[in-house]
Amino acid sequence: MDSEDRRSRHCPYLDTINRSVLDFDFEKLCSISLSHINAYACLVCGKYFQGRGLKSHAYIHSVQFSHHVFLNLHTLKFYCLPDNYEIIDSSLEDITYVLKPTFTKQQIANLDKQAKLSRAYDGTTYLPGIVGLNNIKANDYANAVLQALSNVPPLRNYFLEEDNYKNIKRPPGDIMFLLVQRFGELMRKLWNPRNFKAHVSPHEMLQAVVLCSKKTFQITKQGDGVDFLSWFLNALHSALGGTKKRKKTIVTDVFQGSMRIFTKKLPHPDLPAEEKEQLLHNDEYQETMVESTFMYLTLDLPTAPLYKDEKEQLIIPQVPLFNILAKFNGITEKEYKTYKENFLKRFQLTKLPPYLIFCIKRFTKNNFFVEKNPTIVNFPITNVDLREYLSEEVQAVHKNTTYDLIANIVHDGKPSEGSYRIHVLHHGTGKWYELQDLQVTDILPQMITLSEAYIQIWKRRDNDETNQQGA
Repeated sequence: MDSEDRRSRHCPYLDTINRSVLDFDFEKLCSISLSHINAYACLVCGKYFQGRGLKSHAYIHSVQFSHHVFLNLHTLKFYCLPDNYEIIDSSLEDITYVLKPTFTKQQIANLDKQAKLSRAYDGTTYLPGIVGLNNIKANDYANAVLQALSNVPPLRNYFLEEDNYKNIKRPPGDIMFLLVQRFGELMRKLWNPRNFKAHVSPHEMLQAVVLCSKKTFQITKQGDGVDFLSWFLNALHSALGGTKKRKKTIVTDVFQGSMRIFTKKLPHPDLPAEEKEQLLHNDEYQETMVESTFMYLTLDLPTAPLYKDEKEQLIIPQVPLFNILAKFNGITEKEYKTYKENFLKRFQLTKLPPYLIFCIKRFTKNNFFVEKNPTIVNFPITNVDLREYLSEEVQAVHKNTTYDLIANIVHDGKPSEGSYRIHVLHHGTGKWYELQDLQVTDILPQMITLSEAYIQIWKRRDNDETNQQGA
């Protein structure tokens, strides 16, 4: 029988497909042999099996359970087993789209203009992009960061279109590109307007994280959101072919700014006053300046008060955002200690990126344990002007310096066993949503500032954009 005869356009078993059990978020491996090679999904029960020929796991499953419709997870072709013919039927397109969503340039351009709810197969409605992520065990720290990054439009748009990165040349045996592929797949799933369910499991993305970070970041153990963000952005940048100095990528285009760091060595505090005075004239005690790039700015909180009387127990210290931003005004000096030397440093910004990330330093590690500073930062949600933190000659050329908040990651609870949640702005509706694992709720903007903010992403207003948030 030649291959044409084995092709069938109609299959009598299509009505046995059960879309409610189909889940393509997990690793594509056979449930029996655990092999990735030639994996098929049974569209009746949702399980994955290897092969299609006689004696293969998929073939045996089809005979044993009378489940006949299978999808090759790599080629996206449908087959009927045990008869082994290809099924060509346009009614199956919704299944291939869930497995591999694609976006046209026009669809991407319209993403932030629409407020249309999508309906999942089980009837629940959701806003594409505002979708819960499964907490597999203790990975909410990574989920919150991935959610935040998926709501940065230029980064998201780049990864929604696989053509942007699929031809990047990588050295043989390089595993880091897996991060890029998995992040792209996750972006497309989070923004899929035709998903079968209103949440996504980041299982494959997180497996790539565990592998590429050599188990520094785990699914089963709570990690630190800032450490993960820092590692992830740098790993993405280098996997896309970026380098420290010359070669830029979408990551540096979106998040990288620059600053001047002024450093002055201090004489040892125990030295007599005259000796200190004399040392200050030496070359090694003169102030030096280096230009440096950054992906995010670390904001230090004032030390939380140690002693509280009965009444003060209820008072949580608060600090305005502009107080902790003063670190970057070029004047404020901060002391840094190494085990043998002390330095004074001051910082001045020289370039503000289109999207600016603040990491609020809540945790301090000392010899025995990690302490958390519960200070609440008071910040406006829109209209934060950072012009005064730029050096004067840069102010003249930096036209836009006003930022609006678009994502706010919160850490609740104790340092080692707390949990993460995130507030994100949906650009199409101008509304704020709170996401915690699978839970998605809308939230009033004024509630956002009452939380223990840990990581924030701010968007620069360009070319006289007006603010569209319902603050």
